[in-house]
Amino acid sequence: MSGGRSFSPLDAAGWIALAIYLALVVGFSWNPTPFAQGLAAIGIAIACTHAALFYGWKDALALLAICLVITFAMENVGAATGFPFGHYHFEVGSNLIHVGAIPVIVGPLWFGMGYISWIVAGTLLGGADRRLNGNIARVALPIVAAFVMTQWDVVMDPPEATISKAWIWHNGGAHFGVPLSNYLGWLLTSWLFYQAFAIYLGRPRTASEATTEQSRKLRLVAILLYLASGLTHVTPWIIGQSGEVADAANHIWRIQDLRESAVVVLLFTMGFTSLLAALRLTTDAGDC
Repeated sequence: MSGGRSFSPLDAAGWIALAIYLALVVGFSWNPTPFAQGLAAIGIAIACTHAALFYGWKDALALLAICLVITFAMENVGAATGFPFGHYHFEVGSNLIHVGAIPVIVGPLWFGMGYISWIVAGTLLGGADRRLNGNIARVALPIVAAFVMTQWDVVMDPPEATISKAWIWHNGGAHFGVPLSNYLGWLLTSWLFYQAFAIYLGRPRTASEATTEQSRKLRLVAILLYLASGLTHVTPWIIGQSGEVADAANHIWRIQDLRESAVVVLLFTMGFTSLLAALRLTTDAGDC
């Protein structure tokens, strides 16, 4: 970050509040309780605010709209046909207003984690999300971001679907009750709205953006949010849950195996990605 600027009490308060929020996410978001749902709502608000600070409110609202339209469309097609995710339905949010067959909260959740993953991917590529006027960035960044986003689902989906039953895979799946088609569907859906992001952000525009110093701070916040969303699955593994659980295909899984597998996948996907992004942010001397 640029030198010469003092660290104000307001900055300190902001980082302390973020640290408290991240600690709560790691400690409690693994279990879909009302408190965890409240944390998720706060996370969505943070993502929206982050986008407004990073790109300006006009572009932030446009990105939100792009994500909601594409993800609700894909989720409804998936629920009706099984393409591209597989056959499933949601249990979480079943008492909420629905957009088609999908609880209204699902779209904002896609945006919250999707936007944070976009910033992490842009950081990995040296600030490519700031320079989308070239063909390479417009193609490469959406692909990388889609993998960064899908890594989260690879960590999260087996425990959330098979143990917590937040959603149900009708035919089960080889990955602790989750089918491969789900992850391919996540890649496709993520890529679609990221490609739309890239096209939108690559056009000539006059929207206000964060300064270099602000940008680096915001990227660090995104990396920490991304990492914490994965680290929450370490908590139940440490607690040492035991017993067995059956998926919708009546395949029996050991809960301890599910929890440990989530930690293994986390370490070598989201953990490594977060490390690379942090190193790139630390070592890049330009506008990252």
